[in-house]
Amino acid sequence: MITDSIWYKPVSIATLNEENAGTLNAHLGMEFTEIGPDFLTASMPVDHRTVQKYGILHGGASMALAETVGSIAGTLVIDPDLFVCFGMEINANHIRSARSGRVYATARALHLGGRTQVWDIRIQDESGQLICICRHTVAVVAKIR
Repeated sequence: MITDSIWYKPVSIATLNEENAGTLNAHLGMEFTEIGPDFLTASMPVDHRTVQKYGILHGGASMALAETVGSIAGTLVIDPDLFVCFGMEINANHIRSARSGRVYATARALHLGGRTQVWDIRIQDESGQLICICRHTVAVVAKIR
């Protein structure tokens, strides 16, 4: 059981959601829902903003949710006065479709290095069915002073 947090400093779900204003995240209805000692979860509705023409969750919307939760998790691990994070690569396996409700993406670190991070992101529907599995690589870059 993990008792220590991987996060650089404490952060609230309310703060993360406030920072969504005016972003793609807000446009697609994403909301951060839970933060634990070693994971971050965000949700997104399956609605007119996120489905494709057949009425099922668009793979690109799943990727946007995965990259959002992985990138934000990445920034929460580093000292924001010294570093910034940028997404380098993301891949996905779409396992099952979703037609309604909300989907939930949970990011957990696979690797937290000085220059890169790798995050495993699992997207599930409201009943816990696996929708998509993603791996997201994040670059950690020193801020120019």
